[in-house]
Amino acid sequence: MTTATPIHEKLDRLTQIGRKKNYKAFLYDCDGTLADNMHAHRAAYHKAAAKFGIALDTAIIDELAGWPTPLIAQEINRRYKTNVPPNEFATMKSTIFFEDFIEQTLPVDFVVRHLKNHIGKVHIGVVSGGSRKTVTRTLTVIGLINDIEVLVCADDTDRGKPYADPFLSAAKQLGVAPQECLVFEDGNPGVQGAIAAGMDWVRIDEII
Repeated sequence: MTTATPIHEKLDRLTQIGRKKNYKAFLYDCDGTLADNMHAHRAAYHKAAAKFGIALDTAIIDELAGWPTPLIAQEINRRYKTNVPPNEFATMKSTIFFEDFIEQTLPVDFVVRHLKNHIGKVHIGVVSGGSRKTVTRTLTVIGLINDIEVLVCADDTDRGKPYADPFLSAAKQLGVAPQECLVFEDGNPGVQGAIAAGMDWVRIDEII
């Protein structure tokens, strides 16, 4: 029988990773990294897809974690041979999530504590594939909105994760070189974006 790793042990491990270099900025993903809400996002995707007559297997949401919603809609169209307007789908999904699920969001405790422990010591940014409205509300619900120096969301760069653009935008706004940033993620697209940006990274879901 296995037991879950205590929060303080995960926090210690994350802290040690952050001390490996003299990082000047920590860039956190939001959904699934700071916010324990991927179950709610999956439910919102499933409900939105159902309105278009699609019985969505929500495993795709974990697979594409970090992608902007319109791009996920395009991939849904490709896999399900449908023709749902990506922006219309994104608006519907965002509305459903905001109205039905967002208040259920909980913090990922050890990551949120890590962020709070470093306020004033390094620059703090959030880089998310979500809409600014949704991400702002999510950070408000988990009590972090006033701790974030820079917030880069889906519409802030021409290309989102897995491209480097949102990470490079955050670094530029913070006045920090990419190699001086450490990225905290829970999905492959975000890790790919961090690598493309020349930044170090850590998968918080692999801290065990």
